[in-house]
Amino acid sequence: MTVPDRSIRICADRGGTFCDVHASYPDPENPKKRKELVIKLLSQDPANYQDAPTEGIRRVLESVTDKRIPRGTVLSTDKIDYIRLSTTVATNALLERKGRKHALLITKGFKDLLLIGNQARPRIFDLNIKRPTPLYSEVVEVDERVTLVGYTSDPWAEKHAVQFNSDGSVKKGYTGPGWDGYGFAEGPGDVVQGISGEAVRVMKRPDLEVVKRDLQRLQDSGYRSIAIVLVHSYTFPEHEKQIGQLAREIGFTQVSESSRLLPMIKMVPRGVSSTADAYLTPILQSYLDGFFTGFDAKLRDGGLRSPRVEFMGSDGGLLDLGNFSGLKSILSGPAGGVVGYALTSWDEDRKYPIIGIDVGGTSTDVSRFDGRYEVVYETTTAGVTIQSPQLDINTVAAGGGSCLTFRNGLFLAGPESAGADPGPACYRKGGPLAVTDANLLLGRLIPDYFPRIFGKNEDESLDLEASKTAFEKLASEINNEQDVPLELDEIIYGFIKVANETMCRPIRALTEARGYSTGSHILASFGGAGGQHACEIASILGIKTVLIHRYSSILSAYGLALADRAYELQEPSSTFYSNSTRSSLVARLNKLTNAVQAELARQGFEGERIRVERMLNMRFDGTDTALMVLPAPGDGDGEEDFEAAFKKIYKAEFGFLLETKNIVVDDIKVRGIGKTFDSLGESVYSEVERIKITPVDHSKASLRTSVYFDKVGRVHDTPVFELDKISVGDEIMGPAVVIDNTQTIVIVPGARAVLTRQHLYLTLEE
Repeated sequence: MTVPDRSIRICADRGGTFCDVHASYPDPENPKKRKELVIKLLSQDPANYQDAPTEGIRRVLESVTDKRIPRGTVLSTDKIDYIRLSTTVATNALLERKGRKHALLITKGFKDLLLIGNQARPRIFDLNIKRPTPLYSEVVEVDERVTLVGYTSDPWAEKHAVQFNSDGSVKKGYTGPGWDGYGFAEGPGDVVQGISGEAVRVMKRPDLEVVKRDLQRLQDSGYRSIAIVLVHSYTFPEHEKQIGQLAREIGFTQVSESSRLLPMIKMVPRGVSSTADAYLTPILQSYLDGFFTGFDAKLRDGGLRSPRVEFMGSDGGLLDLGNFSGLKSILSGPAGGVVGYALTSWDEDRKYPIIGIDVGGTSTDVSRFDGRYEVVYETTTAGVTIQSPQLDINTVAAGGGSCLTFRNGLFLAGPESAGADPGPACYRKGGPLAVTDANLLLGRLIPDYFPRIFGKNEDESLDLEASKTAFEKLASEINNEQDVPLELDEIIYGFIKVANETMCRPIRALTEARGYSTGSHILASFGGAGGQHACEIASILGIKTVLIHRYSSILSAYGLALADRAYELQEPSSTFYSNSTRSSLVARLNKLTNAVQAELARQGFEGERIRVERMLNMRFDGTDTALMVLPAPGDGDGEEDFEAAFKKIYKAEFGFLLETKNIVVDDIKVRGIGKTFDSLGESVYSEVERIKITPVDHSKASLRTSVYFDKVGRVHDTPVFELDKISVGDEIMGPAVVIDNTQTIVIVPGARAVLTRQHLYLTLEE
């Protein structure tokens, strides 16, 4: 088959258990249309391949070009348009503490700052508290110091403040409390204007010769990665830049300057984030170096005629190789799924809020979408508090690979996972009992339709007998403690109920705990195990509508194909928001907007393909909780009214307003989005209203099987429908099972499913 050059688009998502690959290419019979290809393989299978995404791409090229490509061959990229990747490499390195050894350079006197942290005591009643060790291995103090001029608590701060000319020179010196009476500030030192507009007094500049000796000593000791965190560098980055330049000249391959990574006030989160970047980015780069060696040199050169490589960032936007780092990749894996369900489930007219639940092999990720991605700017992962924009995703350790155990009279599902190697008992590698084994024995997985990727030759299906033997052994152990023995099905389903309840916990945290009614949402279920649990989870939460995408089991990979390119710039600010300052803030936003648009234009996006979001990070004076504010068209006067938008968000978040306080702007941020698609077509809700719905012809059932359901027990003649053999508009009444090569969807008794172009649209009985 002849495939045009630069025409195959490949998206690969490497999860904890499976690596999912989605590819599209021109239809040879109708070049204006594109055909799609889905490949699912184990994330780790060292006996057969070194890297799962590379192996997945090899299989795509082999299938599309119809030419055999032996494993280990350096792959030609002539036919590839782009490769988009999401990866959990950095996340796993952080969780397992397997990052790169690095040193921290910090202002003298602050050596223990990141160790002390912010005094948070999350487990105050634990008898044996184990504080996470810091990520850095050594600290070097830099004898430098800058300070801000004046006092924030001075009631006449504006009157006493330093004033600057337009060229940055001092127009009027400081005259408030502590002024030395003759200089521009409270003591000696140059007074300069910081990026935020604040007056900065340079008390001591670093001795670069001393710093050079310290850096050389670190280099000689085997360090190749450093983090630089200096006081007030968010507004005065000069000293960090000088040390960073020196480190690169000496030969450090990773230099994480906090002022460049995160120009925000608060030294502790800025410092921890910088050490996380220095810890994780080398691991990520080393993985990517290995990935690129599997392909010809064109993939990495970034030339106009070369295929593009793009990565999913933690905030749901695609990044090019130059902008991708360890800090931006911590939620790279689950972010693709959020983009996938958000873009395929949202209806701009109806505006139904959506809960996305991604039930994978190792964990379940939950998020909410209400017209825009919910982003958080500070998260804690594996005991490390990181300040970086990330999608608000709650994760719980319950998935298809979660181990099932019976301890102290309790049924437990997780948090331990069987992973991909050895995997659940049915994976033919001698693994422990897991949720997948329970679904298999309850008839919710059908071995004949499950990918045949198990056994020594990767060509066998799931091992039903192994699961049954292990469960019978566990059942006898459980029944020894029961007055009335339980049947095997009851015991197995008991574990499923525990897993379902565990998966509901983060959903309640994202909805009810924040004042949203869970029942008013749509549930978008995806992930390899999502279809087996979706109906029951919706029922527990009072949700009436469930959407399961045609590619739900690989939606994180499919989401990469739909995702937009993102680029953002941020600057610190230190000004009150008022009518007099509004115009200067807008001018700064305009300047950043122009820079963001220029960068996206360089990346190939122009005109209407670029959408810009302009934000201010705002708080009430005297508080320390800032909220990133993006005004909606209906807020206040309708012309980017940040004050009205801030008060609306603050009231929703905290339930009150501090009307007597001034509003402070801490940061100015502009996010540019380069659109991949102008439109994704008709929404699923419109389609369901429009299409003719007819009961499915039961002769379309491929087989009938025995499936266990709650309150009903075994239904021995449950029909099994293959997804590609039923038609748009077909209505299936539960109990039933819908299946394809990568997913199994269980429709419980009383539920109704309608097939649309891209979804299975399920409604549960009232």
